[in-house]
Amino acid sequence: MSENIGFVSTRFAGTDGVSLESAKWAKVLWDHEFRSFWYAGRLDRAPDVSYCVPEAHFEHPENVWINERIWGKTFRDPVVSRRIRDMAEYLKTTLYEFVNRFDLRILIFQNSLTIPMHVPLGVAITEFLAETRIPSIAHHHDFFWERVRFSVNGVPDFLDMAFPPRDDELQHVVINQAAREELSWRKGLSSELIPNVFDFETPPPQPDEYTKGLRADLGFAEDDILILQPTRIVPRKGIEHSIKLLETLNDPRMILVISHAGGDEGYEYQHMLEELAHDSGVKLRIIDDRIGEIRQKNSKGQKIYTLWDLYPFVDFVTYPSLYEGFGNAFLEAVYFKLPILINRYSIFARDIEPKGFRVPLMDGYLTKEVVDDVRRLLDDPVYRKVTVEHNYAVANRFFSYSVLRRSLRTLITNIKGLET
Repeated sequence: MSENIGFVSTRFAGTDGVSLESAKWAKVLWDHEFRSFWYAGRLDRAPDVSYCVPEAHFEHPENVWINERIWGKTFRDPVVSRRIRDMAEYLKTTLYEFVNRFDLRILIFQNSLTIPMHVPLGVAITEFLAETRIPSIAHHHDFFWERVRFSVNGVPDFLDMAFPPRDDELQHVVINQAAREELSWRKGLSSELIPNVFDFETPPPQPDEYTKGLRADLGFAEDDILILQPTRIVPRKGIEHSIKLLETLNDPRMILVISHAGGDEGYEYQHMLEELAHDSGVKLRIIDDRIGEIRQKNSKGQKIYTLWDLYPFVDFVTYPSLYEGFGNAFLEAVYFKLPILINRYSIFARDIEPKGFRVPLMDGYLTKEVVDDVRRLLDDPVYRKVTVEHNYAVANRFFSYSVLRRSLRTLITNIKGLET
């Protein structure tokens, strides 16, 4: 029977992991005849299925004011407590309106009960659930205890209450085994593990008329070897290892291409990387000004490409992250049948590596064997094809929509059973 499902978060817009995974869930649920509706402070979904509440966005001025007074503090002023509760009370009324407007039967909270970037929204959701008992799923991507910036705070009571809440009828979903264990240990809550997925049952899109001449348009020569770092420039991405790789490979045709800028954590790391690349004789190009969330033209009349437009035109992917909640960039590289270098961050080592992927694998530092494997993947087309085809087949088995489809069918059945 077709039913209406509501997705709730601070933002459903752009290419962040929460927005992307939510869209995948909605697509799979649509296949089961569930209609999806969206609540957030910023939205790029269709207006007729959206309910935008600007106050729900983590960058809303009131929430920014609150955050400035609760993080890095060991106490809070009574005025802060009052404003958290006032905002939570208002947001709770909008949740009631969202459910009533679209006749929603199930809610899915996407990271809004997980990472406390918007404490009032988490409080509002928790109270709303206590008052309505509506069947719900909390999809957790990254918990506050996984982020150093939330370790010192003036809101331990709200964190204990709402991130996530201890609600017997709320079904929790995590994206890796470590999070599952931590949630059980810290909160006494059971959860289902559903990894991030890709539509491996559908072949990757091929270049089209829009991307014709992409390399030349971005200023690359035909014989340049493009090594893509498809991440933001933040320290946990370990991009200095990518520079070291190119320095060791020592091929003047190679260019390290970084798709996204830094900025949200400062520019010191980016400046360090630029100096390191210069001193190492490595060509480095940051092309964030030409990569966007949608295809369009900039103020100069130049084409803006998406990351997916870029993948078919690169030769290799580097992903030497120190930490990831899962690793969408890894699945994207496998989906586009590109070889990829991985640093064995803990979630990869535990949840992904045992599946049997064949990738150059560093363990905190580059070895001669790893560099030689990268060189062979670049130079030997037969070895490269066998490797990427194998990885695609493994991903199709463990991280495809069919895996998500089975998991969501079980989840929906379970929460509907709780309702009855």
